[in-house]
Amino acid sequence: MALDGLSHTSDQAGEVGSIDNNLIKSCTDEAKKLVNKAYFNTRTSLKERLDKKTVSPYDLMAYFKQAVAESRNFIRAADYMAVTLQLLADRVKRFHQKPFNITDLLTYSQMENISKISGCDTQLNTVCTDGPYRTITGECNNRKNPRLGASNTGFTRLLPASYEDGVSLPRGWTENKAYNGFSLPLVRAVSNEIVRFPIEYLTLDEGRALIFMQWGQWVDHDLDLTPAPPSTSTSQGVNCDTSCVQDAPCFPVKIPPNDPRISNQSDCIPFTRSGPACTKDAVREQMNALTSYIDGNQVYGSNLATAERLRNRTNQMGLMAINQNFTDNGLPLLPFDTINGGLCVTTNASAGIPCFLAGDVRVNEQPGLLSFHTLFVREHNRIATELHRLNPTWSEEILYQETRKVIGAILQKITYKDWLPLLLGSEMSTVLPPYRSYSESVDPRVANVFTIAFRMGHTLIQPFIYRLGEGYRPHMPEPQVPIHKTFFTSWRIVKEGGIDPLLRGLLANHAKLNIQNQIMVDELRERLFQFVRRIGLDLASLNMQRGRDHGLPGYNAWRRFCGLSAPRDLNELAAVLNNRELAEKFMKLYGTPENIDIWVGGVSEPQVPGGRIGKLLSCLIGNQFQRARDGDRFFYENPSVFTAAQRKSIEQVTLARVICENTNIKEVPQNVFMGNDYPRDFLNCSNISALDLSPWKSH
Repeated sequence: MALDGLSHTSDQAGEVGSIDNNLIKSCTDEAKKLVNKAYFNTRTSLKERLDKKTVSPYDLMAYFKQAVAESRNFIRAADYMAVTLQLLADRVKRFHQKPFNITDLLTYSQMENISKISGCDTQLNTVCTDGPYRTITGECNNRKNPRLGASNTGFTRLLPASYEDGVSLPRGWTENKAYNGFSLPLVRAVSNEIVRFPIEYLTLDEGRALIFMQWGQWVDHDLDLTPAPPSTSTSQGVNCDTSCVQDAPCFPVKIPPNDPRISNQSDCIPFTRSGPACTKDAVREQMNALTSYIDGNQVYGSNLATAERLRNRTNQMGLMAINQNFTDNGLPLLPFDTINGGLCVTTNASAGIPCFLAGDVRVNEQPGLLSFHTLFVREHNRIATELHRLNPTWSEEILYQETRKVIGAILQKITYKDWLPLLLGSEMSTVLPPYRSYSESVDPRVANVFTIAFRMGHTLIQPFIYRLGEGYRPHMPEPQVPIHKTFFTSWRIVKEGGIDPLLRGLLANHAKLNIQNQIMVDELRERLFQFVRRIGLDLASLNMQRGRDHGLPGYNAWRRFCGLSAPRDLNELAAVLNNRELAEKFMKLYGTPENIDIWVGGVSEPQVPGGRIGKLLSCLIGNQFQRARDGDRFFYENPSVFTAAQRKSIEQVTLARVICENTNIKEVPQNVFMGNDYPRDFLNCSNISALDLSPWKSH
């Protein structure tokens, strides 16, 4: 073996070093030590802050986005593999004094060997038994490729990854590196110039209710979760949350000169890279901890351990577990998280209310989302109880699975028939044509770009949560609360009136309208977690930094993918945006439209007629929902899934009726997503069609 396990060979690229298996073994052993050390440092740091009661909502967000259960094994193996490849690349660079793409130096058998040593290959074996119901993990939906769309697998790519080194480094990692002849601007500078606007100019959306925004987040939490790495510390023990050092996994958001809020340029907004997924090649991919299907896994979980924790096994009714300590004016609340629930107590120690437990780890993030989780667990138990009455001989498992199947269908119907037409508007028929049939050849996996594109929902968020009592009058003593004071406040549900005031607030208030000079409110852009953080976060900056972290190509690449024009200069960009002033700002920042970050470029386009996003986001979002539908063997419109009578019942379901059935709210709009005003657009619940479950009666 040559020096460091490298020897000279010659290929078309010139002199490179071949890598032997001893070096691979050495680097893998070192990688495991580094990863394990970083994991230990992160756990130790969190425990110290818990003991000192200095845990912040930012810590909670990072903690609850960490991989859990089976996901931890997947992401640890992927971390081992990713660090091994980086160590190998560093060795090659030191040996030759210049960087090489590590994928050019490793043979197929060597990549397999790294996969085996790291533990990645053991994650990829699935044995299917055919049954009438979805698996919790999404495995075996596609019979030909059982892991396709399953939880804990990598995202798919609509375009090849665009990493700085071609393998894993984020775009913009190296300061002043040229892309298409121009260096990338700091994302915070883009946020300040393009996204920022004075709150007094906020425009409400006369055509959409605030619950339209909330359904978007609810659906997103059914489709994707990119887990944070179990380590938020470098191998040297540097904490990404408290340091501005740029070293994996830390990729801090740097502060531009003359920042309107942060005067110290040596400060930063903390940012930790997304955890990797196990892949068959060296190019970094991120992991989706959820199934890629709309199947209600935010209700039921996407791993077997969580699914089991969520069930009520005290009877034979197929019910979901509910809270044993508190009710919501006589109606059930979610159970408390007995493992990590104490973390939410830190947001109000005197209230002493733990975090709630649900199918998705982000359940406690904010009260509107928590209300939806509560609503659909109640709906599960209501339907299961009715199915038991109709079919007293059904077993607990059949009751649970049949109810889960109905809930999944309800979520699909509301999303595809009621919500998406209001988002996609005139582009709906083009980007998401009517359902025809299931196809085994359609890839349902969530596209990496979708995880950023769907964050368009952040532009619809108002700066407050609203709470309304009976008669849609202000719910005292605090009818509106700034968003930044509501994160991980599970106590607000228990101590401040339950979910009804929150749902009324979502029904009777309007969403924020996304306008080109009013993109995101400062509650999210300046004060995210401010009240307990050393520095308030900036959600717009984080969205763009995340796109760079994931190696997403720039704006024009996606325009070309969608068959749209790719503007080359100021005049052409001004024409696409229908806004010369905005185009000038983009050109001053980026130099070329090629480099514009996909999130800010997408949300800056003019909205399509009847929709709430522009042409590019309509294309990317429509693409995702079409594949998630047509590649789902259990989609509710597939004739083999439900009987014709059952499908007819599901088509009658509305979110309005779900609210009527599971709350004490008596008046709702017919179409909850439209911009409804009380009392003009509200009906008594007796006038809203109910779900007819009689077609589920066995004969």
